[in-house]
Amino acid sequence: MITTDVMSDRVELRAFGAFTLEDCLQFEEQSDYRIRFNGPIDLLVDLRNMTDYSLDVVVEELRYARRHAHDFRRIAVLTDDQWVTWGMMLTQAFVDAEIRIFDEDDGANAWLQEGRRGSGLDAAAIADDVH
Repeated sequence: MITTDVMSDRVELRAFGAFTLEDCLQFEEQSDYRIRFNGPIDLLVDLRNMTDYSLDVVVEELRYARRHAHDFRRIAVLTDDQWVTWGMMLTQAFVDAEIRIFDEDDGANAWLQEGRRGSGLDAAAIADDVH
């Protein structure tokens, strides 16, 4: 199961329990919508509470990364799973985005906001997305 939070130039995904292909496709649909109307976006992917995922999810994630090689600026991944970390290193080969692994929310959010400031996005847009 996942929850997603779609913002003006960022999509956040939080996985709980098993991360299924249906979850993956739901996330892709929401991200695609934001990319279509806003151009490149940031992602925050929290997989700390993910207990399982299948090979079809891994394959779809790599296909999605290839289709969207230039559509992400920064991808912050929250995980302590070594396999997920290695998977993100593989994903890095398909996308232009910077990808970093974090173990806590504050560091991930600070890094994403730092990138937004550096990209010339206005302070009002940044303030709108602060929770």
